[in-house]
Amino acid sequence: MTTDQLPVTAPTATGHEPHSFWTRYVFSTDHKTIAKQFLLTGMAWAVIGGGASMLIRLQLGFPSLHLPILHALLGRYTSESGQLTPDGYLGLVSMHGAIMMFFVLTAGLSGTFSNLLIPLQIGARDMASGFINRLSYWFFFAASAVMFSVFLVETGPPEGGWTVYPPLSALPQASGGSGLGMVLYLLAFAFFVVSTLLGGINYIATVINYRTRGMSMSRLPLTVWAFLFTAIIATMAFPVLLSAFLLLFFDNSMGTSFFLSEIYVGGQALPETGGSPILYQHLFWFLGHPEVYIIFLPALGIASEVIATNARKPIFGYRAMILSMGAIVFLSFVVWAHHMFVSGMNPFLGSIFMFLTLVIAVPSAVKGFNYITTLWRGNIRFTPAMLFAIGLVSFLFTGGVTGIVLGNSVLDIQLHDTYFVVAHFHLIMGSASFFGTMAGIYHWYPKMFGRMMSAKWGYVHFWLTFVGVYLVFFPMHYLGIAGFPRRYYAFTSYDFTHAFSDMNAFISLAAFVTFGAQFIFLVNFFWSMFRGKRAPQNPWHSNTLEWTTPIVPPHGNWPDELPLVYRWPYDYSKPGAPDDFIPQTVPYALTPESNLPHEQALVSAERELSLVQNRA
Repeated sequence: MTTDQLPVTAPTATGHEPHSFWTRYVFSTDHKTIAKQFLLTGMAWAVIGGGASMLIRLQLGFPSLHLPILHALLGRYTSESGQLTPDGYLGLVSMHGAIMMFFVLTAGLSGTFSNLLIPLQIGARDMASGFINRLSYWFFFAASAVMFSVFLVETGPPEGGWTVYPPLSALPQASGGSGLGMVLYLLAFAFFVVSTLLGGINYIATVINYRTRGMSMSRLPLTVWAFLFTAIIATMAFPVLLSAFLLLFFDNSMGTSFFLSEIYVGGQALPETGGSPILYQHLFWFLGHPEVYIIFLPALGIASEVIATNARKPIFGYRAMILSMGAIVFLSFVVWAHHMFVSGMNPFLGSIFMFLTLVIAVPSAVKGFNYITTLWRGNIRFTPAMLFAIGLVSFLFTGGVTGIVLGNSVLDIQLHDTYFVVAHFHLIMGSASFFGTMAGIYHWYPKMFGRMMSAKWGYVHFWLTFVGVYLVFFPMHYLGIAGFPRRYYAFTSYDFTHAFSDMNAFISLAAFVTFGAQFIFLVNFFWSMFRGKRAPQNPWHSNTLEWTTPIVPPHGNWPDELPLVYRWPYDYSKPGAPDDFIPQTVPYALTPESNLPHEQALVSAERELSLVQNRA
């Protein structure tokens, strides 16, 4: 008898519904409430981080535009005429990257859907530890509060980019933002790493130990596999970032020289010697590249579920998808130095990282082609969630092709720190992960709030965003090939960049429209929460366990016994079946007309184990 035939022991203790406002909505241990807290906090940060990008694009697209109202709103970030100051511009660039990478696409995406879906899709009452789960959110909230305070301090935020490379970030006298703002930035990330580690350990423990009877690992939805792999990466990689930031704090505030050596400021030699800024780059990118997949894998898992459900077909290559995610986990830890081809590393060492970088494209391509094969000749339902999932697949290919270009060290040396890099990572990581987030919200909104979002406005939101993203980032590839450098405050002083003024203005206008389209989503989101059409039990005719709970699950998810699992989650359009979906809770004994030979053999095992209990 195989492991697929054996039930997996799971806790049977029931949960209880907390009664006070504070324990139900603020300090809840219910994974669904905590998921909503992560989602709403991430949405708030998305507005802040997106607003910062609009100010950046305003400066790049219209550098001579005077808007005095901005000075009244932003104060020291702008001149009296309303133009961003150089320090204000660099500070916004740094904060935009950190906010979107970590506070939106890491905590907002993974924190929301890992919390929401892991217990529901594995048949568990809650996370392994509700208390640790609650701590995870509140450490994230503390990180958010400290990070927001960076905008408010007199010296302003860090100005060295989201990577905060030393020596600029390690010397308070180097720039205003390297003082108190830098200290608060590092403190915020200390809280953030603690939050991520608490969440990651909880996710791993829940998946391994709390699966309901019959839910073997080979029957897990690909969403759960993606969240599990993401948690493994995060628990292994984030402590390295914390160590780098701790040493950077020592250099910045305590006079050490882990990353400093032979530095001159204003013609005067500083006493710090013996350190190496390249060491910081190794530590940072050891997290920095796995971070790409900490962001990207949950979006891929969501896309897998949404595409299979709305194509009405089994996901193509289920085991290949799992193996490709496992390969991505391993390879993500051995390619970090492809971010450092211009750091002066040994060319032989660079060739090794170049080879590994190109190899990691293989498991990523496996996922992309499996999605296309799943869509091929499917009975596709173009829901808003499905459109966003297909958009993710589009970015997976268009952004992935440019990743192969940058993985070649010879080409990367020419394109490094140009807008080609900006276009690449905004497509493959930023936009793809954002589209995965949107697909997840539209798909599981009924389970979160018991109501349906407006599909009509969902379509408007998708098309404005999808077209807008390509209009923003496709032209940037051309700018980068032409040598247009990133993180420059203004380009009007240079003849070779001044020629691209019209293109920069076009990109900025497209960015404004794309950002504005997100407010359509926000209105739809909050309006539907109170006035949307009430959701049916299983609006998408999905097979996974979350749709067997009440429409709005109570604390504990299932009011009576936990469900029993008999099959994998992708039995869609099975030949011989009366319906085009068969939920995981339906025994093989009840579907003799559609059972394959090896599945028919499981019927006797179901009877022997008494798994079929008066369900005929």
